[in-house]
Amino acid sequence: MKTTIFAVLAAFGFFAPALPALAETKPVLIVLTSHGKLGDTGKPTGFFLSELTHPLEVFEKAGLTVEFASIQGGEPPVDGLDLGDPVNAKYWNDPAFRANLAATKKLSDVDPGGFSAVFFSGGHGTMWDFPDDPAVQKVAASIYESRAPVGAVCHGPAALVNVKLSDGSHLVAGKEVAAFTNSEEEKVGLTKTVPFLLATKLGERGAKHTSAPDFEKHVAVDGLLVTGQNPASASGVAEEMVELLKAD
Repeated sequence: MKTTIFAVLAAFGFFAPALPALAETKPVLIVLTSHGKLGDTGKPTGFFLSELTHPLEVFEKAGLTVEFASIQGGEPPVDGLDLGDPVNAKYWNDPAFRANLAATKKLSDVDPGGFSAVFFSGGHGTMWDFPDDPAVQKVAASIYESRAPVGAVCHGPAALVNVKLSDGSHLVAGKEVAAFTNSEEEKVGLTKTVPFLLATKLGERGAKHTSAPDFEKHVAVDGLLVTGQNPASASGVAEEMVELLKAD
């Protein structure tokens, strides 16, 4: 086998790869809630900004293209608008990001076959519109059964509580998962506001819920399912998904 001068030079680091390793991979779909009311509290909610921006940064640095969808389409309601977070500020002040966010696809119009993975971003709004949405269930099951990664963080795993696979079993049954814990929900004072406790519901579906101490980073990987406990876990979920895509 001939070794070209270019191969030799590349081996010694004279040439960087022309493109990131995953640049040719199909896009990652990020799904956001469209629900903006925090129960009957009169307070707003939505998706939690850092649970979008931090994973987005990881995906983009890996060379992946990302597309946004939401339950209703259009601009989803945002919560956790902390611009003291430099990653949040970088994206929030980027006109291209804001334009893409304002024009999310309606999830029911999305063809899951066009994506390499799906990531369900968190935020309390997800607790109301993710669990029973037929498009959420279709997209999650389809992508998972196509042997592609399914990720979710914090309250994002609310998307998974009613997802069933072709054999009728729940996607999460028998799998290790992480999600916002009952203790964390109690600490933020919303156990009586949310329609159900996420960790409890996942357990009822047969999931093996795992956790770290409150508000500390914790990511659970079980095959192609990657879940994170809280906002601190958002980047970690995306990093594990990137590793799965690289392995594939």
